[in-house]
Amino acid sequence: MTEEAPGHGITGDAARPGFSGPAGDGAGPGFPDPAPDAVAPWAPSGREEAADSLGGPLAGAVTGATYGVLFLLGVVLGVVGGFEHSWYAGDLPVAAVGWLVILFAVPYAMGRLTGGKLGALVPAAGWLVSSFVLATPQAAGDLAIAGDPSGFCYLYGGAVAVALAVVATRSAGSWLLRRYGNA
Repeated sequence: MTEEAPGHGITGDAARPGFSGPAGDGAGPGFPDPAPDAVAPWAPSGREEAADSLGGPLAGAVTGATYGVLFLLGVVLGVVGGFEHSWYAGDLPVAAVGWLVILFAVPYAMGRLTGGKLGALVPAAGWLVSSFVLATPQAAGDLAIAGDPSGFCYLYGGAVAVALAVVATRSAGSWLLRRYGNA
């Protein structure tokens, strides 16, 4: 049976109320409108429900594994950056400046993805540990991050970049400032 929407000349399923365009925004016929109470999967309430559904020791193990991988990501950034920061274009240490952008972006993105400052702090800590170890002279006298302009830019600028990334990351709120109950 073919229905026609009054005044629109649209027939079929598209004529029924609740059907609209491909984006579900009334842009054209074909797809149902989203439910009014639909929540995007990346919304904070969806993450909280997903975390609650894991339950018990499994939730703790997944959280621990997540932060462990984030720490390893920071260590990898530090090791790769420690050996690849000293490319110059004339007198400008372009690789060190590029690493500053990366060292801000990665912790900031991880903090946003995990929903808190801890997600930004953990890869930043991994980067700090590995970079400062590579900047100290070893027993044989070798060091990966030299005391030249690119080394200073990478090491100290990177420390500022990861600190800014942690500070710039939005947090779900402080547990100290939360109100419990109606008191």
